Amino acid sequence: MDGLTEGPADSPGFWLWHTTLRWQREVAAALAPLDLTHPQFVLLSCAWWLNEQGGAPNQQELSRQAGTDVRTTSQVVRKLEAKGLLDRTTDPEDTRARRLRITPRGIDLARTAIPAVEAVDRAFFAPAATGAPALDGPALSALLRRLAGAG
Repeated sequence: MDGLTEGPADSPGFWLWHTTLRWQREVAAALAPLDLTHPQFVLLSCAWWLNEQGGAPNQQELSRQAGTDVRTTSQVVRKLEAKGLLDRTTDPEDTRARRLRITPRGIDLARTAIPAVEAVDRAFFAPAATGAPALDGPALSALLRRLAGAG
């Protein structure tokens, strides 16, 4: 067939798509009781992590850390701010930019949501750690980083 697969059953991309959809559904189910969407969780947890490292990112820096586009980041940040989870303050060095600080309520929610999502990840990716070659958490993460073009 001129290098084409015999069908979807032989296509890694097809299975990656289905895997991603299943993982996203499971993460969404874990976040629903916390009133967070998956994009809200990603940006909240990234803002929390950057704040914990001593930084107060602007939206562009948060977007880069999270791997989200700037427009989506802006929309989600506004929702997180409306929920009282993030504060946006004017950057003293660039009055067009806003610095992001997670609120105490946001910190509490991040500290609840992160372990919930990590539990989903552990259960979801457990089958990759069986068989030969086994992919434990670090090995699977390294493979996914390579596939994402990040190293």
